[in-house]
Amino acid sequence: MELNADFTRRAAVHAGRMDWVASPMPGVERRMLDRIGDEVARATTIVRFAPGSAFSPHTHDGGEEFLVLDGVFQDEYGDFPAGTYVRNPPTTRHTPASTPGCTIFVKLWQFDAGDRNQFHVDTEAAEYRRDPARPGVSALELHRDAREVVTMERWEPGAQVALQAEGGMEVLVVRGGFAEGGDDFTRQSWLRLPQGAASVAVTGAEGAQVWIKRGHLAGEIGAPG
Repeated sequence: MELNADFTRRAAVHAGRMDWVASPMPGVERRMLDRIGDEVARATTIVRFAPGSAFSPHTHDGGEEFLVLDGVFQDEYGDFPAGTYVRNPPTTRHTPASTPGCTIFVKLWQFDAGDRNQFHVDTEAAEYRRDPARPGVSALELHRDAREVVTMERWEPGAQVALQAEGGMEVLVVRGGFAEGGDDFTRQSWLRLPQGAASVAVTGAEGAQVWIKRGHLAGEIGAPG
């Protein structure tokens, strides 16, 4: 399966307006954003766990990162409430579940093969710092390595935020929203800009809280395996 698989083009998905699609596991549904592959895939997805649902135990050969959007995600490593960012690198194993139910934004098979740094960050409790180069923006760095930078950002109401995608960029709206490229991005909307693109996001009266990944589209991109 290929979905938004041309990484040289802008892609925008307003997932909050989409129907949920059942996954192979009962009680687990998803909204696909991009995908190369079938059930084992390089994929970006929003996943919803019904209360009491679970996945079978599995190993992430290609790594997994996710952001809890609502509810509480649970596995052998703990209970992760809304706002928690988690990185499970290649070779990690777990049994995802949620007693109360939850929704997560998850990316699979997008790690450096040698990355073994497993951690999580509570983005609700952490300190955001104003970006002096971008008026109206406060940022929290979540992860940085030679190929990518991952941040959570808060954009003030009425801000005009430059989106410079030297190595490509993805933006997920967590709260609030913004306008860009003729689209209105609201909660669970996702934007991907190709390498070298530049644009401007303009927030509305609520401002916006967004998850951003930069730099990761500069190399070759393909299916797992």
